[in-house]
Amino acid sequence: MLLNASKRSRQQMSVVACTVSRIGILQCLSRGNIDVALINADLEDGRLAGLEVLPEIHASYPGTPVVMLFDSWHDELILHAFRSGAQGVFCRTEKDLDMLWRCIAAVRQGQVWANSGQIQLLLNTLRKATPIRTASSPGMNLLAMRETQVANLVVEGLPNKEVALRLGITEHTVSNYLFRIYNKLGISTRVELVLYVMKGRGTLPRS
Repeated sequence: MLLNASKRSRQQMSVVACTVSRIGILQCLSRGNIDVALINADLEDGRLAGLEVLPEIHASYPGTPVVMLFDSWHDELILHAFRSGAQGVFCRTEKDLDMLWRCIAAVRQGQVWANSGQIQLLLNTLRKATPIRTASSPGMNLLAMRETQVANLVVEGLPNKEVALRLGITEHTVSNYLFRIYNKLGISTRVELVLYVMKGRGTLPRS
């Protein structure tokens, strides 16, 4: 169904590989010709096998963004997907394939895709969580000047390409900066970076 639907999409994209197993996913990613990986939470290996392989994908292929596809919305699964490195989450209950293509296109450009409900879920979870960074934490002070510039532009919602244009550097250099930023701040995704910076600024909305 996905292959047929992609032909009707107004977005310019093509399906270069299709598999339903964990091993198949890793083999496809190893070829290096995938811009975005759309992975179903359930695979032939079992329920939530796709979600379970996400950390391995994120560690082995950090340059390949992943959109996690769920049959229905479950808060814990949405949170787990983002924590494990997904840059987008889409639920089939939305029943809007054109929105799915927009999700894939946005993630391909380096953006994070989450609907308003998912963003609110992330913010609520952050507010309820036991603080792991105290007010005295060096936080953003750990970053070099250029790293801080990159982080701030990402928080503004700019994809890597736009960040590169703003700063007069290459997209590859932006990716390298983000890798160092994640390591210094102890995070692993753009969503976590946005929430980290917003929390530091005190701009998270109050419940």
